[in-house]
Amino acid sequence: MLSDAELDRYARQIILPAFGGAGQAKLKAAHVALIGAGGIGCPAITYLAAAGVGKLTIIDHDVVELSNLHRQPLFTDADIGALKAEVAAEAARRINPHVAAVAVAERLDEANAEALLTGASLILDGCDNFTTRLAVNRAAVALEIPLLSAAIGAFEGQVALYEGWRAGDACYACLVGNDPDRPGINCAETGVMGALAGMIGTVAALEAVRALSGWGQPLLGRLAIVDMLDRRWREVGVPEDAECPICQA
Repeated sequence: MLSDAELDRYARQIILPAFGGAGQAKLKAAHVALIGAGGIGCPAITYLAAAGVGKLTIIDHDVVELSNLHRQPLFTDADIGALKAEVAAEAARRINPHVAAVAVAERLDEANAEALLTGASLILDGCDNFTTRLAVNRAAVALEIPLLSAAIGAFEGQVALYEGWRAGDACYACLVGNDPDRPGINCAETGVMGALAGMIGTVAALEAVRALSGWGQPLLGRLAIVDMLDRRWREVGVPEDAECPICQA
């Protein structure tokens, strides 16, 4: 049940015909596990908390650095050296006291991924390396939890939703392969436009709300790509890989 305070807080969402009180109730009952409280995680945490997702588990072992601040607006100079997960969880609770925000200041890997992600309604992965992303994907398939994957680099961003345990649906490894040593985009080397991180993190939050509450057409099996150097948006299909060692095992 939504309290009077919650009904007032979420009134502008609830009056949307495609969303309504039923959509808001689904968000309140939902649990999103966020991998990374960085450039993607910060805006995603902000809007998921504001939207009324009942529980957020924020998994990040890093500390805040000065070079983070141009694209991670949950943090300030005063937070430098503090654990990102703890600062972000505190910020989420400050944004919305109706949200339970839990900080997990651990590095997620193959050994602990399933334990950390069990019980989530949806996983939002905004981390910055393939090793972690592939561990998250493997756990998502094993636990049968939808995985919303978002990534940024320079002027480009990507968002996709995977339910790789379902017959005919791709997992993240169907797109990128299963090589944890595959070289990825490193923002420290290639750079990234700060506002792009905000855009992709917000799109990821919107797609998470969509997937959890059931309005519109989910991004399942589709990869949304934006190139803000030339302001181009496009979507491409992500087919199932019949030889994928993760979802076809």
